[in-house]
Amino acid sequence: METKHFTLTPTNTNYYNENHILYLNGSFLKANEVVTDLYGQTLHYGYGVFEGIRAYPTENGTKIFKSKEHYERLKKSSELIGIPFDFDVEELTKVTYELLEKNNFTDAYIRPLVFCSPNMSLNKPNQVSIMICAWEWGAYLGDKQIDVMISSYCRPHPKSIRIEAKACGHYVNSILATTEAKSKGFDEALLLDTDGFLAEGPGANLFFEKDGKLYTPQLGNILPGITRATVLELCEKLGIEVEQGLFLPEKLENADSAFFCGTAAEVIGIKSINKKDFPTQWENSLGRKIQEAYKNLVLDKKEQLASQLQ
Repeated sequence: METKHFTLTPTNTNYYNENHILYLNGSFLKANEVVTDLYGQTLHYGYGVFEGIRAYPTENGTKIFKSKEHYERLKKSSELIGIPFDFDVEELTKVTYELLEKNNFTDAYIRPLVFCSPNMSLNKPNQVSIMICAWEWGAYLGDKQIDVMISSYCRPHPKSIRIEAKACGHYVNSILATTEAKSKGFDEALLLDTDGFLAEGPGANLFFEKDGKLYTPQLGNILPGITRATVLELCEKLGIEVEQGLFLPEKLENADSAFFCGTAAEVIGIKSINKKDFPTQWENSLGRKIQEAYKNLVLDKKEQLASQLQ
């Protein structure tokens, strides 16, 4: 019987080409020459953690937005699910700037991944690796308002997993929800928690507006987003009242406006929920005000941001 040999090649080359460099365990390597072991726990069981970080071109040069916070969360995610993390956060930030420079990126999405060595058991990993790559990527959900459906899938129960960890395997849930939404003609999904309260999008946190006040699901059943925390900081500076709590879908359906926020999505307005349009025009919404302030913040436009905060 003839033995066939297969070479694994990327099906989508938008993320890298023969010139792109990534960082792996202390070395900068060509992205198209790096290989991995097909027996790793991360590949088989989703036992790994990752981050999404953005770098922006500012008047003061390339700036990675909240790099420390992201790498601290990467460390926390590892600890929460029992993956050893022996990497220095400050050093990771330093090598990420080097990575951007080597790829000549000024406006980029950065993906650190902590992945585990070959191990077919369900125990802690024998060894851990860290990879950091980057690519040029626009806003994940685009720059226009989106149509959203409430998903038939719910977020995992917080007693079944460590929901606050940004773990690889958790995102199967996200893929199912987004795939369902797109198959039904929507741009994105919104998931509820196991008790039927509003939770979050597959890769973004939710805010909605009613009578000049913002509402957002409380922590506990959602990922504690770094962009979410940034929005809360901006709201405090802008004098916008925000209530965090448990809200049923009807509260959102009767809202004036709504938006998602996340590192990949940034701040993106929601046009409709379950085909019901929100009554407030996006340009007149609190979300639009926050979107503008967020953009000024990440681009380090201090004068424009200061003007908004007056």
